[in-house]
Amino acid sequence: MKFFLKLMLTICLATALSSCGSNADKKEEPAKTADTTATTAPAAAPVPAAFTPFDVVEITHTVKDYSKWRPLFNADSTARKASGLEDLVVGRGLEKNNNIMVVLKASDVQKAKAFGADPRLKAAMDKAGVISKPDVELFHVIRFNPDSKEKDWVVITHKVKDFRAWVKVFDAEGTATRATFGLVDVALARGIDDSTQVHIVFDIKDMAKAKARMNDPALKKLMTDAGVVGAPKIEFYSTAE
Repeated sequence: MKFFLKLMLTICLATALSSCGSNADKKEEPAKTADTTATTAPAAAPVPAAFTPFDVVEITHTVKDYSKWRPLFNADSTARKASGLEDLVVGRGLEKNNNIMVVLKASDVQKAKAFGADPRLKAAMDKAGVISKPDVELFHVIRFNPDSKEKDWVVITHKVKDFRAWVKVFDAEGTATRATFGLVDVALARGIDDSTQVHIVFDIKDMAKAKARMNDPALKKLMTDAGVVGAPKIEFYSTAE
């Protein structure tokens, strides 16, 4: 019995010592703290504003004296605004600088047509020294590049058999190819009264290359392949001050 009690006491003592040693070996782990650093999402890239097609009125005519015509044109801006017309650009012919093209953005096509047919406009033009019959055309702009601001530009107008077929050829040529000829895409439009009429505007970065391209037989073939009907009208202008 004494032996048994002695044995039990020995076992208990050993167990107690083992437990103390085990606890001593354990290192206290630092308390975990919550990560309060907020993850900042990268700023979203600005979404470009969707392009909204718009209508324009183009008026071309010849004036006797630009310096006399321009102040009277500027003074008539109130009448244009009343008809829903906004001045976009005035161009002077590069070779004949008394040939004028006025481009107006139209908020209402019917008002624009009424403005163009108003006898008051003819009287104002006569007073300003317009010496040719004005050519008034309306176009629906379906593509527009607002970033190109070259001083010189070229306007190409022609008819096509099928617009969809034509635009496929135009897009296949591409802006990069046209850029090698010194041309920057600015506007693509269709006639409002005649949708087979195509109207294109290019800014010019290299005049020599641009003029050479307009006379290039390869361009003529491209137009023929695209279904262009008849000879295109090609006009060069410089933005008027």
